[in-house]
Amino acid sequence: MSVTSESELADVIRSAHGPLSVRGGNTRGMAGPGDALSVAGLSGISLYDPGALTLVAQAGTPLAEVEAALAAEGQRLAFEPMDHRSLLDTSGEPTIGGVFAANVSGPRRLSVGAARDFLLGVRFVDGAGRVVKNGGRVMKNVTGYDLVKLMAGSCGSLGVLTEVSLKVLPVPETSATLCLSGLDDRAAVAAMAHAMRSPFEITGAAHDPAERTTLLRLEGFETSVRYRLEQLRSLLALSGAEIGLLEADASEDAWQAQRDVTAFQQGEGDIWRLHCRPSQAPEIVARAEAKSHIYDWAGGLIWLRMSTGVDLRTRLGRYDGHATLVRASAETRQSLARQQPEPPAVARLTDGLRAQFDPRGILNGTLEEAA
Repeated sequence: MSVTSESELADVIRSAHGPLSVRGGNTRGMAGPGDALSVAGLSGISLYDPGALTLVAQAGTPLAEVEAALAAEGQRLAFEPMDHRSLLDTSGEPTIGGVFAANVSGPRRLSVGAARDFLLGVRFVDGAGRVVKNGGRVMKNVTGYDLVKLMAGSCGSLGVLTEVSLKVLPVPETSATLCLSGLDDRAAVAAMAHAMRSPFEITGAAHDPAERTTLLRLEGFETSVRYRLEQLRSLLALSGAEIGLLEADASEDAWQAQRDVTAFQQGEGDIWRLHCRPSQAPEIVARAEAKSHIYDWAGGLIWLRMSTGVDLRTRLGRYDGHATLVRASAETRQSLARQQPEPPAVARLTDGLRAQFDPRGILNGTLEEAA
């Protein structure tokens, strides 16, 4: 079943007698069990004001359409949302609603913030069929629930997004990427931390242990980027790495591959995403005993390929962070869910939110933390 208007969506939800599997482009693996309900028909950019750096679009609008409109005005989604299709082997078109429903943020998150930080307002239909609006086209505080932030990352479990208002940013004049070669995990995380503590405004910091390459991205006005590159080279001269500069095309390809985790597209095993304090990343990876791994966000985000059926959460025990299973067979997901249910405090919070916004429990799955 598909809908083409907010009122139609509200009618469908109010009259539903069982679970609904809500999806837009269905590229990010968020749809839960139940009757398929597509909101891809809720499409189109309602308002775009380049001077005010704001855009309003219906939730089913293809992400490519939004990015094309922004590019025509020299603007972009600064948080560079990941495209999950290669990792999850899905097809279809990612939608702007799906981006915010999953709070999808790429390598630039460490400098500009997450997708939720650019969300100004939302309209959605909750599990009782009520149309809810929160926020607007300007940043402001609200009373009660901050529904704008709450909806970002809720994966359709609290309500079905119908419209989003967001902030955009100009495309910088130039971008450049330093490439450090030959560092092991600990040395790479230390080098990234050193760069992040500097005043040189790093907008991407990643490390690929398989290639022993560490990438540091700088963006801005050309003269500023040139100066910061020189200073960063001097700052990292004692790291023991060979330091080079990626060509423009190679830099763009490298960050797209990092954003979409294309290195894990093929191969056996389960894929996990883990958030932690960057300083703890090498020790956590050692405990995980992963088949392979990649660092992003200067070590704050780790992608791991684990042997099939291994519960990474159990293997790691207590640590300051959060692990999410991203790609696995249905059997593995069921097995891991039985092994480790939600912590009681999280379950109480989740249940309370669901009781408020989806009292019949008919929307997508369960609420999970999204980064």
